[in-house]
Amino acid sequence: MRLISLNVIYTLWLREMKRFLRAKSRIVGSIIQPLFFILILGTGFKSLGRFRGLPLGTDYLSFLVPGIMAMTILFSSMFAGISVLWDRQFGFLKEIMVAPVSRVSLVLGRIAGGMTTAIIQALLIFFISLFFGFRILHLLNLLPAFFIMLLIAVSFVGLGVALASRMEDIHGFQLVMNFIIMPIFFLSGALFPLEGLPGWLAKISYIDPLTYGVDALRGVLVGSFSFSLALDLTILLVFSLLMVAIATYLFNRCEV
Repeated sequence: MRLISLNVIYTLWLREMKRFLRAKSRIVGSIIQPLFFILILGTGFKSLGRFRGLPLGTDYLSFLVPGIMAMTILFSSMFAGISVLWDRQFGFLKEIMVAPVSRVSLVLGRIAGGMTTAIIQALLIFFISLFFGFRILHLLNLLPAFFIMLLIAVSFVGLGVALASRMEDIHGFQLVMNFIIMPIFFLSGALFPLEGLPGWLAKISYIDPLTYGVDALRGVLVGSFSFSLALDLTILLVFSLLMVAIATYLFNRCEV
């Protein structure tokens, strides 16, 4: 048995894509909340003037949009773990677990599917934000931005799959996800500059992996960095590899 099967990964990825594209309400619902943040916060707070810690030459809308893109990826990625629980409930998980394929491929297939849907939703937010006046430094900056979004998505899909592998109740999973997601989001600097936070709260933000994803995404899109790009990418890469490893380990021990 091969450790990694591209056919298995592709099959599970394609399944997630079909499920996502067929659920039109899911696509619409996934962009309503981010648009609310952009429309209300981005355009409303923009009229209030500069925030403490906001980089010179950067208005609030330009500061906000990369953070909302990261938020969209976070929410979509983490809740990708629900598919594990649905598959367990309806018997599909048992069928693929007894198939003669490696579980590493099964995990990678799920991560690939969740990652792709999360990035699609973030790109939708990006293109819609252009109509509200958001502008990036250069069109070519979308390439490194895409890589950063990929690292964020892989990290939190892996975390979602890892947690779902140890749970059986869908409602309990949603409660746990909300308990984890909200602190990660609000401490990441997606909505406000870290430089304006009290010292003790800023230190807590520094241990939030999404902080570095938001900073990297904001830096390559609008040129506003709180850390170096090398530091951001290093932490994201290490965290993503760690989450994939943990998700694979816990999925291997998953009981169906």
